[in-house]
Order: sequence, then structure tokens, then C-alpha cells
Amino acid sequence: MTGSVRRAARWWATLRQRCDGDRGSALVEFLGISLVLLVPTVYLVLVLGRIQAATFAVEGAAREAARVYVAADDAAQGASRAVTAVGVALADQGFDDDPAGALDVRCSADPCLTPGAEVAATVQVRVPLPFVPTFVGDVVPLEVPVRAERVAPVDTYRVAR
Repeated sequence: MTGSVRRAARWWATLRQRCDGDRGSALVEFLGISLVLLVPTVYLVLVLGRIQAATFAVEGAAREAARVYVAADDAAQGASRAVTAVGVALADQGFDDDPAGALDVRCSADPCLTPGAEVAATVQVRVPLPFVPTFVGDVVPLEVPVRAERVAPVDTYRVAR
């Protein structure tokens, strides 16, 4: 049995000598694979977080713009208040888009604040993708549009002005 033990020991020693050239490569492979997987994951989290913030911003902005518009005394005051509400909602989520350009108000009746009519407020922002160079704009979209619309009824018992 001593002969087989010696052969096993020699075989084990030979195997260890052959594997000594790979010592430390597992760490390098782990770091390489980790970077390849980690960088896209972090980028995806950044992009999805920004799109979610835009979704919160346009949802709140559209809802508040419709509400303040129908509560105003006249259409000019309603438009002014709606733009202000959109500006506050967008700024709250870190967007510096022009509130007047992001807001579109449509009315179901003319004049707009006719009792029983409906006012639809649509807010749209474009979320730029971070770290995307402009020269790839022909292949990859550089912005993601996020849009929300809310409808608010004008009070039926409101005094028409």
C-alpha cells in the first residue's frame, strides 16, 4: 500500500505544480466579471430612478394643474395657476423644464370654465439618458418622454363668468 500512497502523493505534487501558475487569477476573473455586471446594473438603476422621478412629477403636475384650473375665477387666472403648479411639481422632483412648455390644457367647452365642462391637463417631460454621447443619437434615443393626463370637471353649480 505504500507504493500506491507514494504514487498518489506524487500525483498530488505534480497537480499542485501545474496549478501554481494560476494562483491569483480567480481574483482577477472575479473583479473583471463583477465590473462587467455591476456597471450596467448601476446604470440601469440610475436611469430607472430618473424615469420614476419623472413619472411622479408629471402625474402630480397634471393632477394639480387640472385642479387649480377649474378652481380659478377665470381662464387667464386658471392658466397662470396651472403653470405655477406644474413648475412646483417638476422642481420638486429635480426637473428644470419650462412649465409652460410642458403643460397643455384642453377644455371640453367654450368658454373653458363653463359649468359642467371638463378641463384636461397634459404634462410631458423628456428624461435625458445619462452618459450617452450625442453622436450615438441616430442609433439610440437620447431621451425618454414621460407623459401624464388628468381631467377635472368644472363644478356644475359654478357661476359662469
